[in-house]
Amino acid sequence: MPITPTAKIWMDGTLVDWNDANVHVLSHTLHYGLGAFEGIRAYKTPNGVAVFRLTEHMQRLLNSCKILDLEVPYSLKDLCEATKELVRVNELHDGCYIRPIVYLGYGEIGVNPIGSPVQTAIAAWTWGRTWAITPTRARA
Repeated sequence: MPITPTAKIWMDGTLVDWNDANVHVLSHTLHYGLGAFEGIRAYKTPNGVAVFRLTEHMQRLLNSCKILDLEVPYSLKDLCEATKELVRVNELHDGCYIRPIVYLGYGEIGVNPIGSPVQTAIAAWTWGRTWAITPTRARA
């Protein structure tokens, strides 16, 4: 399914325009695959859009990074707040898919990742059917 671009992507603490969210071709993760990501959904509710188990997903992302010895420069709270801000800024009122990713950027080339910066990005976009959550029905 093609991705419908949104206005902004969160990259290393800054909201950047969708088309400006780029990664260098010599980034360590592109060559060696060292990184972690999560797939998260947000749903439309009577009280507005709600991200499903956001804290748990972000904690799992941080746990994965710890196993990989990637020192994420953002706290659990930072990542959760960035995700909520991103959904708001992109006006994804009907729900969306959220993809946080931690990767090693451009720095050293070679199997040893020392010297490659740990980078973090979060993207969100409308993807597939987003179920409406109501008090009486879990799925529409």
